[in-house]
Amino acid sequence: MAKRLENKKAVITGATTGLGFETARRFIEEGAQVLITGRTQKNIDAALAKLGKNAHGMVANSTNIADLDKLAKEAKRIFTNVDILFANAGVGIFAPIEAVDEKSFNDQFDLNVKGVFFTVQKILPLLQKGSAIILNSSTVNSKGAPNASLYFASKAAVRSFVRCMAAELGSRGIRVNSVSPGIIPTQFFSNSNLGKEGYSQFEEEMIKAIPLGRAGKPLEIANAVVFLSSDEASYITAEDLIVDGGWQNV
Repeated sequence: MAKRLENKKAVITGATTGLGFETARRFIEEGAQVLITGRTQKNIDAALAKLGKNAHGMVANSTNIADLDKLAKEAKRIFTNVDILFANAGVGIFAPIEAVDEKSFNDQFDLNVKGVFFTVQKILPLLQKGSAIILNSSTVNSKGAPNASLYFASKAAVRSFVRCMAAELGSRGIRVNSVSPGIIPTQFFSNSNLGKEGYSQFEEEMIKAIPLGRAGKPLEIANAVVFLSSDEASYITAEDLIVDGGWQNV
């Protein structure tokens, strides 16, 4: 049986753990080569050891434009052209309105919004007709909740990027979509400011409202990204693929 991403070249940001890592693993299983980014060489080395010979990695902070320039140069050096970009790197910052300071505001939007936009901008010259861009949004992109103004708004911005970028790049044969995960236990939450107890409470409340009655798995998100990256989704663009067990739509 033919692999769905045979000979494709992919760039995935924030892929040393969690959804990004699982997506890199699935891309390789489907025949792709991947270039992943992470914050430290230690994490890159550990991920590459698990992913094998079809994985490449480099340290890059998606909030740093110079790092994104280096990422584009490295992708060009390794691959010449890129077929798939998964802009995955992100963070969650949660606080009441009164407790939000300028630093937390900037930290949230620098990675989730600025970082996503400039990742696309820098990799775009390497994308050709038939390429796919997938942005990691969130099922919260059309919702509201207390203490979540920064994170929810940042993901709504990502959803808007998808619509506008798809409209702009469609004539070049480049598809742009987003995947919107629901509650997926990964290091994303340990890297947020919720803390273990805060996350446990958040997950418990979320699961009560999920029709499937459980949290999702990284593999379930990775499979959705594989689909959006493949020729099976060749007539799909500007779409937000929600993978949340039904939470957003009930």
